[in-house]
Amino acid sequence: MEAAEKATCRSVDNFNPLITTIFQVSCILVISHMFHILLKPLGQPGPFAGVVVGPTLLSRIRRVEDFFIQASSAEYYMFFSFLCRMLFMFSIGLETDIPYLKRNIRVVSIVAGGGIILSSICAAPLLWLLIKVFTVTKSRFPFYLLIFTVLANSASPVVIRMIAESKFDNADLGRLAIYSSLISEMSCVAFVATLTACSSTIRLVGAIIATLVTVLLIFLNNYLPFVFNKRNRHNRFLTNSELFLIIFILLAISLLVESAGYTAITCCFLAGLMFPREGKTCRTLLHKLTYAVNTFVLPVYFGYTGFQFNISKIFNKLTLILTVLIILLSAGTKIVATLAACYYLKIPRNESLILSFLLNMKGNYDLIIINSPPVPKMLWENDIHDLFLSVVVLKTLILAPVVAIWLNRGEFCGHYPTTLEILNPESELRMMACAYIPRHVSGYLSLISALSGCPNATLNPYVAHLVELRKKKKSKLMYHQLEDGDQYSDEEEYGGNDVVQITNALDSFISETKIPVHEAKIVSSFLTINQDVCNGAVDLRVSIIFLPFHKHQRVDGKMENSMEGIRTINQKVIRHAPCSVGIFLDRGQTGFQQPHGSLSVQNIATFFFGGPDDREALACSKRILMHSQVSLTVFRFIQANSSIQNSWISDASHKDEEVVMAISSIGTENEMDNVFVDSFYNRYVAQGKASLIEKYVSDGAETLVALREILDNMYSLVIVGKGGRENSSLTIGMSDWEECPELGLVGDLLASSEMNFSGSLLVIQQHRHSEEDEAFITP
Repeated sequence: MEAAEKATCRSVDNFNPLITTIFQVSCILVISHMFHILLKPLGQPGPFAGVVVGPTLLSRIRRVEDFFIQASSAEYYMFFSFLCRMLFMFSIGLETDIPYLKRNIRVVSIVAGGGIILSSICAAPLLWLLIKVFTVTKSRFPFYLLIFTVLANSASPVVIRMIAESKFDNADLGRLAIYSSLISEMSCVAFVATLTACSSTIRLVGAIIATLVTVLLIFLNNYLPFVFNKRNRHNRFLTNSELFLIIFILLAISLLVESAGYTAITCCFLAGLMFPREGKTCRTLLHKLTYAVNTFVLPVYFGYTGFQFNISKIFNKLTLILTVLIILLSAGTKIVATLAACYYLKIPRNESLILSFLLNMKGNYDLIIINSPPVPKMLWENDIHDLFLSVVVLKTLILAPVVAIWLNRGEFCGHYPTTLEILNPESELRMMACAYIPRHVSGYLSLISALSGCPNATLNPYVAHLVELRKKKKSKLMYHQLEDGDQYSDEEEYGGNDVVQITNALDSFISETKIPVHEAKIVSSFLTINQDVCNGAVDLRVSIIFLPFHKHQRVDGKMENSMEGIRTINQKVIRHAPCSVGIFLDRGQTGFQQPHGSLSVQNIATFFFGGPDDREALACSKRILMHSQVSLTVFRFIQANSSIQNSWISDASHKDEEVVMAISSIGTENEMDNVFVDSFYNRYVAQGKASLIEKYVSDGAETLVALREILDNMYSLVIVGKGGRENSSLTIGMSDWEECPELGLVGDLLASSEMNFSGSLLVIQQHRHSEEDEAFITP
């Protein structure tokens, strides 16, 4: 890359171009963040900021133009753009959800491939037209590659940024758009690089060199994390020097690839994609790069895109007509191809439309081809350069606000399944487990291990470390006196040693089971932390939240409070949760153990009395029973006779209307229970995957006796619904000793020391979903 080789000052410059570049970057950052605050619903504040600073607005002033636009400044701008591009492409590869990409590679490839194929066809007549207009007599093949790239490419950084700001990066439509744009962009890069490499022997040698150094980078990225993880076994993050070494190697090899005549975005993306996900190295890179890329790198890169645009260059009548023509052809090609692909894949029409607009975003690889043609020592004519630059910038500036407003309306991907009952057992399950101390994590990891037993069902678990926000004590040390990870570094002091213990437990679990577990940290006052938990559940689009019970079992078997405030937080979350909630009581060595790597089979019991919460508990059990080291037995408690049930209904009210309403409600619930249990029996019990035992009881006393008999069989885990079965005769009289209402009658009884139950307990409350959730009900 020429900008990487020429970073020198020239005598004709009125100002130091390095100072000019730094000042321009600062202006773009300030204006970009101002636009982000004021015009966030319109999306893409970076290009708008660049347009303001560039020759379209501020740089039209003579003194500003003399300061910003100098002989050497363009090369500095391009070099800074190169650094930004390498960092965010590596970050994109690092954040790529590889399991999702493997599962949906066919769908993503069809959506991306449709636009590429149609664009390659439409590029031919446009090439013929532009050759006539600009009288292009040589380098027609590179000119075709330029037209093809502008038509076919989808700027993945722009798409990712827009979807992330709209908080739809965890939605199916958002992920489909992200990975379709990635496949589209990487395919364009591979297509152009392959054809260019075949054009001459020198280019072929350059391609071989670029491939070899990319393989070398991937090898180093697989070796260094192993060394760094071992060195930082007792730390949460790597040191800054180790992080700098990884980034330095990345940029150095990227410069080698660029010097060979090829863009290094594929090299950096593959380096991030193949980077080991386990351990502290990946965590450090994500922690450091995510903030830097979103706050500084992307605004500067997008700002430079807008800075290059000069609106006065399209005032020519012919140029304006060609600009509009290419924008319409590019947009129309993408929209038609994407809609056709989505029709073939049976994607809803409204989602197909927003997907086609998202894939129309420009501003990454197409800009590279415009500024650096694929042929060495070649430059586009000014008219051609200005035309295609105007097309890329204007198309993004026009479509970005439309897409941003569309996404912010939330009509396309704002709904998601909030209960397990309506979720297919073989579909993706997103869950969030909240932990306060390391002891909570071990039990959650056992649950995660059990829930990931089905090979066809994807589990996407998040472990959130909840930390109480307290007043920080001001350190008397200066910044240079602090070690990495101290108060003034990026590593927060909140959480203390618990943070290191939790991360070590997660790292060990991921290394042993190969189950990816995402780590999060919520620091807030205990008065409002429940709101952060609920907001996090919405952002992550989880179907169930797991909370720790506020008591833990001592060595002598007695229950003891763990932390003050946990019970209140649990009650608030249960009351306001946007999805189902499970309270997990882990009894340590005598409770539920991790099935992965265990030679012994874990015996699990599920109690079904009826009602939505018990159906949710049984739905959760469906996921767990698929593990080969789990044996599930479902106990269904049935009313021995109907006379008792009718008696409490008649005593409930003296009004005939209310009696009819109560009977109707109970009848509906009973029908739903019967249908759900019958489906469970036919799918699992009849095939020998689980056992179903019916217990006939008349009242709470008989239920208590039956529970004691069942618990004598040494189950390591019991799953039960919180309630949802008001005034059930099966539990009459059991509320006399209720201590923890958040567990329900049966759950509270099982958690008490009087039951002499040594296994773990999971109590689940189903989210009362709205009609919008019905779209997720699977047959």
